[in-house]
Order: sequence, then C-alpha cells, then structure tokens
Amino acid sequence: MRRRRLAPALVSAATAALLALAPTAWAAAAVPADKPLVLDRWTQTSAASHESWSEARAHRSSWTAYGFDWSTDLCTSSPDNPFGFPFADACARHDFGYRNHKAAGLFPAAKARLDEAFHADLTRVCARYSGTRKGSCDGTAWTYYQAVRLFGIS
Repeated sequence: MRRRRLAPALVSAATAALLALAPTAWAAAAVPADKPLVLDRWTQTSAASHESWSEARAHRSSWTAYGFDWSTDLCTSSPDNPFGFPFADACARHDFGYRNHKAAGLFPAAKARLDEAFHADLTRVCARYSGTRKGSCDGTAWTYYQAVRLFGIS
C-alpha cells in the first residue's frame, strides 16, 4: 500500500488551527504548578493578601488556567451586612478559601488559617468605625468568626 503525503500547505493550515485552539482546549488540563502557592498567598490574614485576592477576583479571566472556584453564597444564612456592617466581601473570600482548599485536598490543614483570615477581614471592616459603632461591629465580627470556627464545613 502506497502512503500519500499531505500537501505542506494543508499540514501548515491544520497545525495553525490546532495551535489556535490550544489555549482554550488545553487550559483545564494544564493547571499551573504554582496553584497551591497562589491559593495560599490569597488566603492569609494580612491586608495585602486580601488585596491580592480582591484584585484577582476583579480580573478572574486572567486566572482561568488555575481553575479556581470563585462561587460564593456570601455569608451563607447569616446577613451579609449585619447592622449595616459590610461583611459580604470577607464572606466571599472565606468561601473562596474553603472551596478551593477542599478541591485541592488541603482543607483540614488550612481551616484554622482560613477562619483567622476571615476574622482579620472582618476586623478591617470594623476599623472604619469608632466608638459604640466600632464596638458593635467588633462584637458582630467575633460572633461570625466563632460561628465559622466551630461550624464552618462548607
């Protein structure tokens, strides 16, 4: 049996088409090796960690290859803005930490830190207030933190 050779132009066109599709088709299969490091960096207690996560969240499409789960139910069954304190963003980052550490099989070792980062985020919200309002915010933040520390599993 005689083998036929494909015309070089046809081979070049087919190769170009395959390479054009590669980033989209292969993105899920080729998760960057530094994913655990990025996840760890975005879930620390510091304000810089929160800022890095927030910036990434605003530009999620830049992080598609990492396959992060950005979904959130915010503060679950608790108010997102209890007594007018804007806790939704802290709850979203907490969800991000829980969901992605679970998916990576890293959750049990990270849970305490994720809960502490949540409390740090809430405390930063409360730092905007003064007097009795700050005291109310701090008390509410402590209650939210204790709830996830004791019951947080999702």
